[in-house]
Amino acid sequence: MSDSARKVAAPRGTHDVLPVDGALRERVFDTARALFSVHAYRPIVTPTFEDTDVFVRGVGTSTDIVRKEMYTFTDQGGRSLTLRPEGTAPVVRAFVQHGMHKLQLPVKFWYFAPMFRQEAPQKGRFREHYQLGAEVIGSDSPLVDIEVIGMLAELYRQLEIPGVALRVSSMGDEESRAAHRDALLPYLDSHASGLGEDARERARENPLRLFDSKDPSVRAVMENAPRLVEHLSEEAAAHHSAVLGGLDRMGVEYVEDPTLVRGMDYYTKTVFEFECSSLGAQSAIGGGGRYNGLVEMLGGPPTPGVGFGAGIERIMLAIQSASEAPEPGALDLYVAILDDDLRIELLPLLADLRGAGMRVETDLRGRGLKAMMKHASTLGAKRTAIIGRRDYEEGIATVRDMESGDQSHVRLDSLVEDLA
Repeated sequence: MSDSARKVAAPRGTHDVLPVDGALRERVFDTARALFSVHAYRPIVTPTFEDTDVFVRGVGTSTDIVRKEMYTFTDQGGRSLTLRPEGTAPVVRAFVQHGMHKLQLPVKFWYFAPMFRQEAPQKGRFREHYQLGAEVIGSDSPLVDIEVIGMLAELYRQLEIPGVALRVSSMGDEESRAAHRDALLPYLDSHASGLGEDARERARENPLRLFDSKDPSVRAVMENAPRLVEHLSEEAAAHHSAVLGGLDRMGVEYVEDPTLVRGMDYYTKTVFEFECSSLGAQSAIGGGGRYNGLVEMLGGPPTPGVGFGAGIERIMLAIQSASEAPEPGALDLYVAILDDDLRIELLPLLADLRGAGMRVETDLRGRGLKAMMKHASTLGAKRTAIIGRRDYEEGIATVRDMESGDQSHVRLDSLVEDLA
């Protein structure tokens, strides 16, 4: 087979979103958008690629994202650019660049955007994937942490995803980290023989990263390591207690997990992760936390923030794994036009029907009536309006209920009012 005739395919680790998944994807997006709206979050869109420094400074050099997973390139102007691997740092960059700290704080954002990571593709995990996210910048109140966690829990509830569990912990503040580091480093030194070179390097840069390791030997060492939550400052402990108390008041079930470490270095105080039991070993479907130092890291004034990210593909897989995927959206009306020369004349009628909010389809291939009725049935049409030349001249349509087969005559000039 010649090169020109060879079939082409999407790059490994990416995927096409086909119409068969469209209804479920729209359901997830529409549910999230409505939820963000009632909580007074406003949409924000950031570029697909950013200056690499946004992620090096914001996410952290000790993270797998920066060390191994970013798609980074040099453009023709010699600038180092990176395809967005996560959503929080770009939103914070926009907050700083556009002087939004001068607005009435806090400000609330939500986004829906593609993310890119060079990681091993797995079920529901792709090198290009879409993420829903929300960020609140400008308040250190535990009420914000509670709202953000509760909002994501509510999203999963509205999507009827079974087997969802929430893990919560605290990454503390600078005082907490310093006290924990003083206890953790001697422990790691005494267990250095159980750590490989990569783990020892991470321990020098950010020892907390070892709690997130997938290496069995490292996990064995960290099992008995000092926990950060045991060294929280008075202020960080009070914040953590208030968050847990608020979740209790809201009826949000959770498990405290002192080993929980999110994948970015910018997290402080609250961190959380949602898991779904139907997804197996790779069970995470969303999470986030507080990042009180990130605005300052990216050149802004000291400003607290908190947010989350949730992968669309992971959410869809959780729904599909539970066999609760919605049926494709049914048509409200299929318009079967029997004469070719009527198709253009009836375009205004189709526009009026759709303008009234109805989901309407018609034949675009010149099918006969029998084939059109089969087409309408395949598309899940609730009703079909049959219009031939004589019908048109008499100003009527024959409307058929596709489930019962009952038919009635409806005047064309009242079709929109009668059927919408």
